[in-house]
Amino acid sequence: MKLLIIEDNLKIADYLKKGLTESGYTIDLAHDGVDGLHYALSADYDLLILDIMLPKLDGLAILQAVRHANKEMPILLLSARDQVADRVNGLEMGADDYLVKPFDFSELLARIRTLLRRSLQHVSESSMMKIDDLELDSKKRYAMRAGRRIDLTAKEFSLLELLMYRQGEVLSRSLIASQVWDMNFDSDTNVIDVAMRRLRAKVDDDFAKKLLHTIRGMGYVLEDRG
Repeated sequence: MKLLIIEDNLKIADYLKKGLTESGYTIDLAHDGVDGLHYALSADYDLLILDIMLPKLDGLAILQAVRHANKEMPILLLSARDQVADRVNGLEMGADDYLVKPFDFSELLARIRTLLRRSLQHVSESSMMKIDDLELDSKKRYAMRAGRRIDLTAKEFSLLELLMYRQGEVLSRSLIASQVWDMNFDSDTNVIDVAMRRLRAKVDDDFAKKLLHTIRGMGYVLEDRG
């Protein structure tokens, strides 16, 4: 998943980029409000991490501009301002969460995961997801292929839901672990690979066209290769 960080403190910005990259996210970084707004409006991001006190253009002005442009990505505000009125103001202007500096990285990561899961749920509940003859209904909680119901466990369903939502994108094991299992990926465990084998057995094994693919050294992708 692709995140945008707009933060003028170089030490904090580098710390966030390093930690979030290691957690499986793709990061774009801007150090002032003007560049940050250009990034936010020019590309599609899954989440925006936005400092309030920025040079050239402050974070609240960016927040207003992003929402005015009908960009619906979750926005997490970062600020040293810890008054209730500041938090309420930020949330009422359209932010989805507000985290006071200094913060612990584990709390930031947990909030990001929560916002991304909420965003995924909102998108998936609004419509049926489909690729080739594979269909998934997140609201009614069922999956079918070629008109035949697929019996999935709760984790298998969440895994397929993530893959379908991000169809065509290669998802790393660390990203899958954070989004489906809510944990940091441990290279010594094969839980992701085992889950993918079980899901592939249910989704692909009985069909000539394969939709789940392993990208060696990178992760997994769900796509129709024709």
